[in-house]
Amino acid sequence: MQTKNVQSDMGIGLAVLFSVLTAVAAAGMVASGDQLTTAVAFAVAVVAASLAVVSAQTFW
Repeated sequence: MQTKNVQSDMGIGLAVLFSVLTAVAAAGMVASGDQLTTAVAFAVAVVAASLAVVSAQTFW
């Protein structure tokens, strides 16, 4: 039986961190000039957005 409940804000902090990284990568997509840089920025944005959702769910 659980007698102590520990709550952490790590999930929220990581979700915010990865969300900011997603926004920066999306801005990099807009600001880049060539297709390769846009593709890399898109990949970073998708991975960071996925990690934001996973971190929020993992530390719930």
